[in-house]
Amino acid sequence: MICSVRSLAITGIQGSGVVAECYISNGLPGFDIVGLPDAAVKEARERVRAAAKNSGFTFPVSRITVNLAPANVKKAGTQYDLPIALSILCAAGAVRRPSQHTAFLGELSLDGRLRPIAGVLPMALAAKREGIKFLFVPAENAAEATLARGPEVYGVESLRQIAEILNGEKQARPEPEWVPTEEAVPMADFKDVLGQENVKRALEVAAAGGHNVLLIGPPGSGKSMLSKRLPSILPSMTREEALEVSQIYSVMGLLSSKEPLLTRRPFRSPHHTISNAGLAGGGTNPRPGEISMAHQGVLFLDELPEFHKDTLDLMRQPLEDGQVTISRVAGAVTYPAEFMLVCAMNPCKCGWYGDPSGRCTCSENSVKNYRSRISGPLLDRIDIVVEVPAVHFEDLRRRAEAEPSAAVKERVDKARSIQNERYGADSGICNARMRPGQLRKYCELDEAGAALMKQAFEAMGLTARSYDRILKIARTVADLDGSEEIQPQHLAEAIQYRAVNLGNR
Repeated sequence: MICSVRSLAITGIQGSGVVAECYISNGLPGFDIVGLPDAAVKEARERVRAAAKNSGFTFPVSRITVNLAPANVKKAGTQYDLPIALSILCAAGAVRRPSQHTAFLGELSLDGRLRPIAGVLPMALAAKREGIKFLFVPAENAAEATLARGPEVYGVESLRQIAEILNGEKQARPEPEWVPTEEAVPMADFKDVLGQENVKRALEVAAAGGHNVLLIGPPGSGKSMLSKRLPSILPSMTREEALEVSQIYSVMGLLSSKEPLLTRRPFRSPHHTISNAGLAGGGTNPRPGEISMAHQGVLFLDELPEFHKDTLDLMRQPLEDGQVTISRVAGAVTYPAEFMLVCAMNPCKCGWYGDPSGRCTCSENSVKNYRSRISGPLLDRIDIVVEVPAVHFEDLRRRAEAEPSAAVKERVDKARSIQNERYGADSGICNARMRPGQLRKYCELDEAGAALMKQAFEAMGLTARSYDRILKIARTVADLDGSEEIQPQHLAEAIQYRAVNLGNR
């Protein structure tokens, strides 16, 4: 007897339909799974056999063949346990056949209970595209699956419970759509940072236009503290952005049943010992790296020169394209990677180069070698470079509270709303990601601005990419000022953010 049960697969963060076909025939007892299964899928034989017996079913003592179709697509993960078990029980006549508009996902424990799995959100979105009307998932994944707003989602606890539902012995209630609650944990606020007004202004410009930032300053000047507060002034994510980011975290198994949707922009801060695969993604079955997990948020690299040079250079292409493609023999996977790169570094190895106290002991060659660890092409992709001076005693003693993040965010939101009107709210484009045609249209300079730009281009030895980035920053400064045209003062502020000399730019 043959029975088919629908399920879903995932490649990268894209889901697709899969069918578990079971054929029970006479012959020597055996249990084979075909259709390019990986080790985890092959091991499902033992989990399914034990789960069925411990759930009160008689496991067929026959020749069992399960095919996961389409057979030319590699199957990985444990979500196939449940559809494999149901296809066998249906073929054996122990459970009624489910509707062709029903799909099943879940990992089985040996006692028949369902364990949560990774990647439910992208698979639920795929179920919506596939026309599936009913989706059965582990109870802990039910809230996550409802975010797709597609099929009716049923959270189940065990194989026995699903069998009783299919046999009409129990009624199942669909899971209500999960609704985010108010944020309980407050975000780090700029009001905690005393002084450093010029750096706060630079971060405000960066947040308004989505620009990359490099902070340079001595130890204890507040580089990390300021960077960690950047998410508090970034625009709130739209639902589409939140779903896209949540799909990445779902694949990594980092979503919880209580918070299945990320409502805050991610802030990722990997250690400088991170590997190439850890940053860009990779593995036998390619998984997202830190640059993808920072999608629509901030990737903060503290102590930038301490990162391996080849690891840093991996970001050059994703910074331009907004995505990263991981190629392996078995195929290629593309992950989104539109993030704000925020870096921090000391001016030299000891950290005090140029400080008025004169405590720096580094030679000029030592300083040059330290800064040369960062390649020129990577620095060329950083829009804003800001020096963060040591905090003065008067700033630390000041009683008045600094401007809170909420006030800064209001200005950032107004600037972003201007950009949404300019490029289209659904385009997802901010000033930092303007295309060449848009750059020519929206960043046209008057005669005074063109003369100022020519002077800066020749004096600073800028590249064509640097020229474009200065125009984009100037456009953002003008948006913050509410100006339709880029004025000379807007351009001058943009130029000063590129004026820090690192010796290899």
